[in-house]
Amino acid sequence: MKYSEIKGKRRNFPPGQHTFPFPTRICSFKNMTGPETRHKANSPFPSNDNKRIKWVKMLKNRQFLGELISECIAVMIIVLIGDSVAAMYTLYDPSPYKLSYWGVSIVWGLGVTIAIYVTGSVSGTHANPAVSVALALYRGFSWRKVPAYCAAQVLGGMLGAALVYTLYQPVIDHYNQLHGISRADGGAAGVFFTHPGEFITPFHAFMDETILTALLVGGIFAITCEYNTVAPQANSSALIIGLLVASIGACSGYLEAWAINPARDFGPRLFCFLAGWGGSALPSADNFWWVPIAGPLLGGVIGAGCYQFLIRPFIPRHASAIIPPAP
Repeated sequence: MKYSEIKGKRRNFPPGQHTFPFPTRICSFKNMTGPETRHKANSPFPSNDNKRIKWVKMLKNRQFLGELISECIAVMIIVLIGDSVAAMYTLYDPSPYKLSYWGVSIVWGLGVTIAIYVTGSVSGTHANPAVSVALALYRGFSWRKVPAYCAAQVLGGMLGAALVYTLYQPVIDHYNQLHGISRADGGAAGVFFTHPGEFITPFHAFMDETILTALLVGGIFAITCEYNTVAPQANSSALIIGLLVASIGACSGYLEAWAINPARDFGPRLFCFLAGWGGSALPSADNFWWVPIAGPLLGGVIGAGCYQFLIRPFIPRHASAIIPPAP
């Protein structure tokens, strides 16, 4: 049969419709619908489009998994360094930090800085549920990722506490034996999680955590704002964020040990609940466990909102023109 005869037998389609010599449209990556995509992805005869779909899905899942691992490691680093210095402060008498509390604050801040340098290129190092919620609310971070990020951060807190416990377990037991207390009584619990200081009630601690976390997250938003040319640029921002954490601890650490991070408190608290501290960890005295969670979450939203609505709208969006030097 000649080509002209085959061509003559083709159906005549109404104007505006494309003609296809096959019963269905040619399958391509661009014009595939949902059912077609699923059928193509499950086809036993792989094509270039099938491979491309699988690679895209695999890369997306792999990247998200890497972000969760990064958040977990970041909080683990912070807790490992921070709770270790808390152990040095609490368990030894005389402690090298008793007369130099600023050293405790600096070590906590450096822990945050190191965590940012280690994991920042993967997830941005939220390392704090209050930061994740504020970023989702004000800066377009996906709300779908927030629960997984928070879970990874809490897991990192548990792992960090487990490492600190591994390091200091004999010293913890000796401290409790020396003072005639047990883990169930809260012995050495201050190494791992926060509690109200003298004359501080849970409600007052809630207000403290709200204010301090507002300062922290508002400062982070200012430091990382692309329009804020006065803030440190590039890699130096991690150091300034660490100094911000250290400054908050130095001026308010004795109130309730400045949690300002739900994962940094709840992760170690959960580990201690499983490691023998029981009710002294959860729900803790006066049911204090919820304060380092609710206070920072509320404070993060308030602090970020203050920067977004009271400062950022008035920052010039374009840098002033650079005047060349006179010849």
